Amino acid sequence: MLRLALRQTLFMLLVTTPALAMSPAEQRGKTFAITNCARCHSVDRVTPSPLKIAPPFRTLHLRYPIEALGEALAEGISTGHPTMPEFQLEPDQINDLLSYLKSLE
Repeated sequence: MLRLALRQTLFMLLVTTPALAMSPAEQRGKTFAITNCARCHSVDRVTPSPLKIAPPFRTLHLRYPIEALGEALAEGISTGHPTMPEFQLEPDQINDLLSYLKSLE
């Protein structure tokens, strides 16, 4: 019984500690990514993307400088892929999402 309680406590510490270490902007960006992007993209450090052709967010910095994505997010991302919605973000949303993407590097 004690062993199970210790294991559960350790698990909770491991799960919550990274979230506690995030800045408010990173946390808001993560929330945005989970809400708007996780249906197709992996938005964390380990899981595969639900849609195989959707790049995991943790690898975006290998394709693009993260700072360079700000302009595309402001103007509206359009990939030409039929399942990728076109959307535009507000400046605060861009800052938050870029902060989160940088935290995944």
